[in-house]
Amino acid sequence: MLTHYPKKTEVDTLNSDGHLLPKWTKLLLVVFLFTMSACQSIQSQHKPIEMANLFHDDKFITVETLGFDDIYRLPETFVAQFRRQFQAENTIRGQNLMANEWLAQYIGTQNGGFEYRDNVTRTANETVLSRQGNCMSLVVLSAALADALNVPVEFNDIDVEPVWDRRGGFYFVNGHVNLRLLPPTASNTVLFRAADVLVDFLPERSVRAYHRKRVNKRQLTAMFYNNIAAEALIKADYDTAYALVKKSIQLDPHYVAAINTLAVIYRHQGYETEAEYAYRVALQVDSQDLSSLYNLALILGEQGRLDEWAEVHKVLELARINNPFYYFDMAQQAYFDKQYQDALVWYKRAVKKADYRHEFYFGLSRAYWATGETGLAEKNLKRAMALSDGNNKQRYQIKLQALKQN
Repeated sequence: MLTHYPKKTEVDTLNSDGHLLPKWTKLLLVVFLFTMSACQSIQSQHKPIEMANLFHDDKFITVETLGFDDIYRLPETFVAQFRRQFQAENTIRGQNLMANEWLAQYIGTQNGGFEYRDNVTRTANETVLSRQGNCMSLVVLSAALADALNVPVEFNDIDVEPVWDRRGGFYFVNGHVNLRLLPPTASNTVLFRAADVLVDFLPERSVRAYHRKRVNKRQLTAMFYNNIAAEALIKADYDTAYALVKKSIQLDPHYVAAINTLAVIYRHQGYETEAEYAYRVALQVDSQDLSSLYNLALILGEQGRLDEWAEVHKVLELARINNPFYYFDMAQQAYFDKQYQDALVWYKRAVKKADYRHEFYFGLSRAYWATGETGLAEKNLKRAMALSDGNNKQRYQIKLQALKQN
């Protein structure tokens, strides 16, 4: 199985000045946001990073945030019961499993186990109480449970194909991390059947063919802080977002995604100079980080620095076809212009790039309905419903009922 966590490197979507940039610029530039970000949390570690002018605490209200240990802390009563369960199942039932093997089964159990839920990043304690979380939450929980059983853990950042999302006016590409549970070690014990166990949370994708890079607990925690900073940013809670992303960068100064998040916060607060500086710091770490290049291009274009903008745009223009939302936005425009055949072409291209997005199938359904192809409209609406949850699923169910009645 494959662990999937929202990497949460944001792309700024503030409006650009129409006379400086073509109206389709954002559609072309947004494309390279994260195509190379999934495995960059420890890239270029030997480069010195100038941090002196990166943070501006005076521009934000001080907010108390989670401490490092709070992220992994579990209730004492739960830990005690958890250890008793391990001992009972291993001795009374005679399973004689290594602690890491038992833990892997416990995490993945279908009865009373933990359910994957995307979007919200939770601490280990919150995940235990709710029994659900996104993949970052589940990896953090797994690390906390491993610590309770003295099971050594290795974390890996997996360079998989990007999984696109769009929330609150920001584009995201989800990164992926997994963990390996190692056999417990003891100086006076020789293990004859010791084996490590890979734990992931997306069984539909295989990680064998992907490059992986080891990350330590500090770097994993930096990812966690960046996740919840992005979630605060979506809610326009800039003070909390700033406090959280600052912690992320302090834990891992070479984590480009977090530096980019900081810059987006600055820009949405109107601090253009500070935002540009942060983007350029990110590019010191990785000169080809496309999320930072895209966001820097927006600033350069709005300020009329077109020669600099053009240089950045040359890189980004080539990448537009990697972004499924480019095709989706083109489809939406065609649909609202009542160019339904064109809309179908664009929606299909979006689906081809990201067949996991429910809104792409819903768009296809609407376009098919407009062209009179009710069978295909119903088929794609059912697919949209299968991929969605919550309010969207309810909305699609109402649409499907209406479709069946006509």
